[in-house]
Amino acid sequence: MRLLGVAMCVVAAVSLAAAQPATAPAASGDAEAAARRLIEKGARYLIAAQEEEGGWASQRGPGVTALCAKALIQAPGVGADHPAVRRAIAFVLRHQREDGGVYSAEGMLKNYESSVALSMLSALGVERHRKQIDRLQAFLVDNQWDESEDITRDNPWYGGAGYGSGKRPDLSNTQMMLDALHDSGLPKDHPAYKKALVFIQRCQMRGESNDQPYARGSTDGGFIYSPANSGESKAGQVETGGREELRTYGSMTYAGFKSMLYAGLTRDDPRVLAALDWIGRHWTLDYNPNMPEAQSKQGLFYYYHTFGRALAAWGEDVVRDKLGREHRWREELVAKLTALQTQDGSWVNEADRWMEGLPALTTAYSMLALQAAFPPRGE
Repeated sequence: MRLLGVAMCVVAAVSLAAAQPATAPAASGDAEAAARRLIEKGARYLIAAQEEEGGWASQRGPGVTALCAKALIQAPGVGADHPAVRRAIAFVLRHQREDGGVYSAEGMLKNYESSVALSMLSALGVERHRKQIDRLQAFLVDNQWDESEDITRDNPWYGGAGYGSGKRPDLSNTQMMLDALHDSGLPKDHPAYKKALVFIQRCQMRGESNDQPYARGSTDGGFIYSPANSGESKAGQVETGGREELRTYGSMTYAGFKSMLYAGLTRDDPRVLAALDWIGRHWTLDYNPNMPEAQSKQGLFYYYHTFGRALAAWGEDVVRDKLGREHRWREELVAKLTALQTQDGSWVNEADRWMEGLPALTTAYSMLALQAAFPPRGE
């Protein structure tokens, strides 16, 4: 997947060839200031890389643009009224359909594109775009698998959201939907959260709370991609206790952990604590944790984004690993993203899967991760 235009190809090539890691922040008190500098550099890159029609990777629809726009809305010195942001918002809203969703013409990514569009609009202030936000909330809730589509609670699809014409649900799409509903202030007692929780706990490899056969006897606590089709993990399988079980991995485990909190589970709920224990056992920012080594850099920036949002939702400054060592996660995230930012201000993943070879997308993920760790204070 490539950005449109010769100029964008040149920018991407330069960013790959000229990557020069900067110096990580030297002291804990420097982390927020360092994060701000990273975000400002990333914002300059995105503004320079914006396509003429207002988007980024616009041939792929409004999704990447919505993520970039949200990152710019929240960036110091940019904000909602910057010309680049106004063009981006207009580009995204040109994709709003009669059913209230925001998605490209083929409709294969309805949930993903509508979710990131709703989060983008929410960053502007919910009341500012009340009409579009109400329509998007209703669209996402209607798009969720439930009784309205003859899917009952005993079906592993129940409560989830997905891609494609068949909309086979997965945790990635479901967590994006929950991010958007949370960001836009959907009341916590709304049934969509409870329905989503049924799906989410079926993604957790924990036999005590997951009623699906593939999780029977598992005490892992991490998360897989989907309970559909007898369970699916993008990390494959692993031998545990003399038997094969679906392998859990970082991006989905942080997604599940965050989603359980957004869905209203308490901090002392055993499902939440099992996920937190998994996080401590697999602590790293060097790769997507517990993915097979050959795949360990795939989805890395998606992981950083989910990591930042999840631990912000948890609300603690320190996470303990399996050896009891304390990790100040905000500072470690800043240090890692400092090391990975290129000279032109972008980030890019050379393990180009899930569109992460696209600098606009990985730059947006990185900025949003930092903004989750250090929420904008306002200008």
